[in-house]
Amino acid sequence: MDSREWDERYASRELVWGAEPNRWVVREAEDLEPGRALDLAAGEGRNTLWLADRGWRVTAVDFSRTALDRGRRLAAGLPAEAAGRIDWVHADVCDHEPEDRAFDLVAVVYLHLPADRRRAVLRRAAGAVAPGGALLVVGHDTTNLTEGVGGPQDPDVLFTPDDVLADLADSGLEAVRAERVRRPVETADGGTARAVDALVRLRRPRQEPDPASP
Repeated sequence: MDSREWDERYASRELVWGAEPNRWVVREAEDLEPGRALDLAAGEGRNTLWLADRGWRVTAVDFSRTALDRGRRLAAGLPAEAAGRIDWVHADVCDHEPEDRAFDLVAVVYLHLPADRRRAVLRRAAGAVAPGGALLVVGHDTTNLTEGVGGPQDPDVLFTPDDVLADLADSGLEAVRAERVRRPVETADGGTARAVDALVRLRRPRQEPDPASP
């Protein structure tokens, strides 16, 4: 889907992804010391708003103006100090060049692209992680097609934790966690099913090797 199609999707209903932050973002970030965060493909900003409310200075990037406008409106419900910590950026993450080594947390949550484009985005995201910082990648796992519910039904845009690790093998980041996780999803009949997500968390060492050293 292009930006126009996503604009139409966001305009068709309120809060496409809900108001609550993603459970995996909360799990992985709630104990981190607030600093600068980059939320790539931020959508309506549910994770951005949660981070900003916890003291993070957040750059939220998305190519849907409709989603970003909604995020700004939702941010108005935060304390003014928290809302002022958010920078909303209209850009396609496939082209966006974030600041190098500038962010203490970079989040790429449910961004589904063909493998070559995903790899390019993740490598730029990795380059934006500051020393001591973290990169968090979350998405629908490839096995979700047969073992889970919801999410894209095109296997070409799904991935596994191993795919992410391979994409970033020479990025200078160290793997902290790479696993499949299961997330409860409410079904149309009021029941509960489980979606299968791929979750990878990596960190950049505080002391990076000196490339000039023998």
